[in-house]
Amino acid sequence: MPTNPLKIRRLIVGVASAFILWFAVGVASAVSLTVLPVTIQMEPGQMVTALTIINDGDRDTAFQIRTFAWTQPNGRDELEPTDALLASPPLGTIAAGGRQIVRVVLRQPPQGREASYRILLDEIPPPFAPGTVRVALRLSIPIFAEPRTRVAPHVQWQVESGTGQSFLVGVNDGTRHETVRDIKLEAPDGRVLKIMADVNPYILAGATKRWHIVTPLPPGAVLRLIASTDAGKVDQPVRVVSGP
Repeated sequence: MPTNPLKIRRLIVGVASAFILWFAVGVASAVSLTVLPVTIQMEPGQMVTALTIINDGDRDTAFQIRTFAWTQPNGRDELEPTDALLASPPLGTIAAGGRQIVRVVLRQPPQGREASYRILLDEIPPPFAPGTVRVALRLSIPIFAEPRTRVAPHVQWQVESGTGQSFLVGVNDGTRHETVRDIKLEAPDGRVLKIMADVNPYILAGATKRWHIVTPLPPGAVLRLIASTDAGKVDQPVRVVSGP
């Protein structure tokens, strides 16, 4: 039966997004595997980097690595298989207590703005014995590659309200990703509005990201946005506008 590429892509995105939570602590772990670094930033002109996979367990562990181009159309994270980024070796087995260095090679330098990728690292479990179940885990590693030209994020904020729903919207019309954490939105009376949690803190270059606000808001209201970014603290008014 033919495989539906769209369904595969959506499945990959959904699974990958579930593991972004592991990247906040500086080291990512999948059962007995430790991977570092957990985010890779390739500097202008840099074409090769590396990550280290450490097997802290008491048995040999097999792994597979795949590379994807990462975009955010309509605020959603999507991954597409790519050969613009290569991982070597893409498959392997790490002995108990051992480690594996994986070289990551960018085939062409980015042009104009930062390029974004993700590496998916899958643990391949051994054949299971009757009556037992082994679960294979997955890690998703963000990779950002800067062009030789100077790049910087530039995020514009507003709140869109319509059809009984409201969203905090960040539009990054800059040329580099922005990392946004600890978002707080205050109503004019000082109430802190509840925002649905999003484990992915990144707004990619040229992308738009939306956070759902639990309480619908009337157009025209002015709220206070407080957040932390790589560029520093955000503390500014945001207006509620009519939107989709």
